Amino acid sequence: MADNSFSDGVPSDSLEAAKNASNTEKLADQVMQNPQVLAALQERLDSVSHTPSSYIETLPKAVKRRINALKQLQVKCAHIEAKFYEEVHDLERKYAALYQPLFDKRREFITGDAEPTDAESEWHSENEEEDKLAGDIKNKAVIAEKEEAAAEEPNPKGIPEFWFTIFRNVDMLSELVQEYDEPILKHLQDIKVKFSDPGQPMSFVLEFHFEPNDYFTNSVLTKTYKMKSEPDKADPFSFEGPEIVDCDGCTIDWKKGKNVTVKTIKKKQKHKGRGTVRTITKQVPNDSFFNFFNPLKASGDGESLDEDSELTLASDFEIGHFFRERIVPRAVLYFTGEAIEDDDNFEEGEEGEEEELEGDEEGEDEDDAEMNPKKEPGQPSECKQQ
Repeated sequence: MADNSFSDGVPSDSLEAAKNASNTEKLADQVMQNPQVLAALQERLDSVSHTPSSYIETLPKAVKRRINALKQLQVKCAHIEAKFYEEVHDLERKYAALYQPLFDKRREFITGDAEPTDAESEWHSENEEEDKLAGDIKNKAVIAEKEEAAAEEPNPKGIPEFWFTIFRNVDMLSELVQEYDEPILKHLQDIKVKFSDPGQPMSFVLEFHFEPNDYFTNSVLTKTYKMKSEPDKADPFSFEGPEIVDCDGCTIDWKKGKNVTVKTIKKKQKHKGRGTVRTITKQVPNDSFFNFFNPLKASGDGESLDEDSELTLASDFEIGHFFRERIVPRAVLYFTGEAIEDDDNFEEGEEGEEEELEGDEEGEDEDDAEMNPKKEPGQPSECKQQ
């Protein structure tokens, strides 16, 4: 019987492999002759060749060596920048001492411990002339009635609920405040920012000053935010200035039955053997603004936090920064709502500009893209906020 495993001295499996290779080459030739396939392949190659990392890989070793030297210089720049921000912190401390007498007087006017003079209380509005004309006409018509009403008009002490009104006006804060927090916040008399002493690690403290109340015995509640102004050893190029890295709260000495950060619940338990049921009470955490003073701690043992904890910590840091940078320095404008209106107007301006750019004709966008191919049509310029 003939052996079919060989043909002219060549194994049959080798012949089969050669046939498959020939068919593959023919198929590849047919695919490469397809214009759509060639266009897609060229687009893919173009995108790969234009990425910065792929470009760097094509450079000669001597050029890569010089680029590494530039990175060494960049790291040194980051460390100099860190020192710059440390001096900025010292400057903030210096000017905080200059602001404080004004903030102390602000507190006296709010609490009613002092009354502003006529000169101190004079303020000219933007529509002063219109207001004056309207006021003169109205005064001539009802002067007697106004004098009588003025005699009966109440004159409360200071500016009632000043800081509580700010909490209510600012969305970032009002979201934290529960209904049962409100009576407590109405006793808030002042918020201060204090910076760390020279030579100490960079930090700032928020002090919340309360008048005597029925809820806790503390006169001051504090929140300390610890900061870092140095490039990360593992990623020095990510440095963009000082960042809050951790925070500490304080112990609130609640009066009996007044702790709004916990709530008491009743739970029934059934005995496994006797089948009897008993009711027990236990305390569980409760949503409250005053949890602000019992913050989540950043992990210091190298273990990473879960996503929810990371978000909670980031939100806490943002609120602390907002108190320091905006609320405390510009309190009266958040009380009147003027600072909030300014923020809203700025956001609307951005949206309006975007709509205007989107309304341009396509031809104008194309011309702009041709003149500046690296910039997308309608793309806003970057803005870095410290």
